[in-house]
Amino acid sequence: MLTSIAGRAVVVTGASKGIGKGIARVFARHGARVMVVSRTLAEAQACAAELGNGARACAADVSDWAACQAMAAATVEAFGGIDILCANAGVFPQTKIESMDPAEWDEVMATNLKGSFLTVKACLPHLKKSDQARVVLTSSITGPITGFPGWTHYGASKAGQLGFMRTACIELANFGITINAVLPGNIVTEGLADLGADYLETMAASIPLKRLGSVDDVGNAALFLASAEAAYITGQTIVVDGGQVQPESLEALNA
Repeated sequence: MLTSIAGRAVVVTGASKGIGKGIARVFARHGARVMVVSRTLAEAQACAAELGNGARACAADVSDWAACQAMAAATVEAFGGIDILCANAGVFPQTKIESMDPAEWDEVMATNLKGSFLTVKACLPHLKKSDQARVVLTSSITGPITGFPGWTHYGASKAGQLGFMRTACIELANFGITINAVLPGNIVTEGLADLGADYLETMAASIPLKRLGSVDDVGNAALFLASAEAAYITGQTIVVDGGQVQPESLEALNA
């Protein structure tokens, strides 16, 4: 059993739905005080009400520096500090290179990559005051390990997060802060469910564990990286994909 994180102040960006909501729910379930961050305040408030345990809500666009500063200030005002940052906010439009407007590339980079930098920077003065400060990035298998047509910008942003992390871990170590990343594979979220049962079954068939992941699977990995037991782990990644990236071909699953 992990040492309790009850009472710890946790910021989760992109937390009103999908993987972010799953991460927020896992932390709230274990007694942490969660600041639910979303671009839309009403969605953040609805999620916070659902989580309970004193969860709070604020609206912030993580690609905006002033908004990130306001997010950090709101968390400190609500909870008295920041112990854990889960930088999860991300966008993933699917457009192939030939059809992609350069503005779409910039939007993905601004949210997924620059947003990680800005949220860490905004929370850093407060994380430095914590005796168990943790940063957990939500990256992806897409980009760092795999590729998929239409996601050159998404994959580049997610690989870029890991480049940021590997140098950030050296800088943050001076303050006793760890920074690590979770790399989800195919996780069941609202958007994925919309693709239909047949599509989901086809996806599951390519995964050694024969099922798609849940948002709680990712949340549990983030919880471990935020725990006291993970104090000597920094600059590392945990792939949460049911073994998806391991077979060299679909035939390998049936050999």
